[in-house]
Amino acid sequence: MAGSSANPPRIANPPRMVVGISGASGSVYGLRLLELLRGSGVESHLVISRAGELTLRYETGLRRAEVEAMADYAYPAGHIGAAIASGSFRTLGMVVAPCSVRTLSEIASGTTGSLLTRAADVILKERRRLVLVLRETPLHLGHLRSMTAVTEMGAIVYPPVPAFYARPAGIDEMVTQTCARVLDLFDLPDLPARRWGEDAGPADVRPRPSGAAPAPGVAGGDTAPPEEEC
Repeated sequence: MAGSSANPPRIANPPRMVVGISGASGSVYGLRLLELLRGSGVESHLVISRAGELTLRYETGLRRAEVEAMADYAYPAGHIGAAIASGSFRTLGMVVAPCSVRTLSEIASGTTGSLLTRAADVILKERRRLVLVLRETPLHLGHLRSMTAVTEMGAIVYPPVPAFYARPAGIDEMVTQTCARVLDLFDLPDLPARRWGEDAGPADVRPRPSGAAPAPGVAGGDTAPPEEEC
C-alpha cells in the first residue's frame, strides 16, 4: 500500500529497509534510492525530517505527499511510536540520504529528537547496517569526530563521491551509480551499477580465463601506471 502510514505486518517478508531523508542538499539521492528499492523486492519505509521536506520542495519541486507515495510505508517525523522506532521491527537496515551534519551529530551523540534519528539509533543498537550519505564540505574537526564516532558505533559514512571511472553521461547516471553502490552494502542483487572489471574499465583489467592471452598490446596491464607512479 504505497504511501500508507499504517503499521505493516510483523513478518519481514519481503525484506524491509528504512530510508531517511534529512535536510541536507542532495534530496535526489533519497528519491533514487526509493526508485531502486521499488524494483528490488525490498519494502521501503520512509521518514522525512521537517528540514528534508523543505529541501525536497526547493530542489525537486515535489511535495511531501508525492515523495511518500514512492515508498511502501511512510511515517511522520514526529511519530516516535512508529514501527521503525522499535528494534523488534525487523529490517535489513537503514540509509539516510542525504544525511545532514545535524542528523549525523544526533546519531553520534545518541540524541534521538525525531523519528529519523530514533530509527537510526535502533539500527545501531540492533547491530544492523546503517549507511549515512553525508552531504557536507568542507569538514571541520567536529564533523570528523562525529563521523569517527558513528563509524565506531557500526555505521558506514558514505559521502556521495562521483565514480568517474563509470564514465557517467550526466548527473542522473552519477546519482544512480552512487545509490546502487550504497545498496551494494546490503548485498541486494541486480543493481544498475557499472563495475570495474565487468562493464567499466579497459579490457586488460577484466577477468579472463586461466591461460588465455592478454588483450592486444597489453603486457600485464599497460593501461595503468606502475605502482610507484600512482
